[in-house]
Amino acid sequence: MSLGLVGGDVVTSRGVLPGGWVHVRGDRIVGVGSVDEPPPASGTRVDCAGFTLVPGFVEIHAHGGGGGGYEEGPASVATALATQRAHGTTTSIASLVSLPLPRLRRALGELAEFVRSGELAGVHLEGPWLAGTRCGAHNPAWLRPPEPGEVREVLEAGAGTIRMVTLAPELEGGLAAISTLAGAGVVAAVGHTEADFALTNAAVDAGATVATHLFNAMPAALSREPGPVLALLADPRVTVELIADGVHLHAAWVRQVLAAAGPGRVAMVTDAIAAAGMPDGAYTLGGGHVRVAGGVARMLSNNALAGGVTTSDVLFRRAVQEYGLSVADAARVTATTPAAALGLSDVGQLASGLRADVVLLDSALTVSRVLRAGRWL
Repeated sequence: MSLGLVGGDVVTSRGVLPGGWVHVRGDRIVGVGSVDEPPPASGTRVDCAGFTLVPGFVEIHAHGGGGGGYEEGPASVATALATQRAHGTTTSIASLVSLPLPRLRRALGELAEFVRSGELAGVHLEGPWLAGTRCGAHNPAWLRPPEPGEVREVLEAGAGTIRMVTLAPELEGGLAAISTLAGAGVVAAVGHTEADFALTNAAVDAGATVATHLFNAMPAALSREPGPVLALLADPRVTVELIADGVHLHAAWVRQVLAAAGPGRVAMVTDAIAAAGMPDGAYTLGGGHVRVAGGVARMLSNNALAGGVTTSDVLFRRAVQEYGLSVADAARVTATTPAAALGLSDVGQLASGLRADVVLLDSALTVSRVLRAGRWL
């Protein structure tokens, strides 16, 4: 199928092309141009006047949506993906909270089918190698140090589908585990940690390249001990996740991080659980009970924040309307930078040769239509 998306404001890495066009053939973008460049003939011409065309959102940290969770079996995975895609997320990484090893193996086996078929871009293990004192929504009984044999066993169980692992570097074997992950081509992320400034720097030197939801589940930056926040924010090798949903972080911190690191190092993530896109009520996360009230999810066991309930399109709008980013930079923090952080070279931009993932936003920056791999959803 050949498509010509014509007349909209096309957001590219070069900036916005007013009245531009995107030419799609099959599942690929084969051309992007401005109003001054005549679009090539195409099988189907779609008038996009009045719309902003952005790359499909890339979500690298979400646990589900639409009532489904990524650890709850194939039907729930399909439900979560459908919900995320309806909100413009065309590339998803399935994040799993800490689980006992048998349950983790089972979940990895189920998710592997979605990865092999291209429905998921990989799996993110958020635990179980996390600090018990910073467990957040994770069951502390299931947290443990990254014993080398178990790290290798988990990687083998993932059979090449694990793309990122979040761990606490201060645990026994933590730095060695980071080196092992990086050597296996898996992104190591620092999170749910008590690590100090020096140890966090050592973790980055060992191969960690992502900060899992910066500020959340880690010590605050203090005058004489800046802790992991400043170490991760200051290092140009690190991409920092921000849950910029208005619940997990004060807007002033979001603006400060954007000013300090720039959109090229900030990946806005939802940390969405099954409640994303759903009304307030009772949900589960990793077998734990969650109550969502007023759009805020909390664990019943310890009242900790239990992930988010927003979707990537909400983060895009907030990036523009609250945090002051241009639409081009909003696309970077919700698509381009997250894709680059996990080495997803096929998505994240509107450019020739990449997968044809395009989101049409109306004047209110609300999702109107979603194209994934050249097909309308």
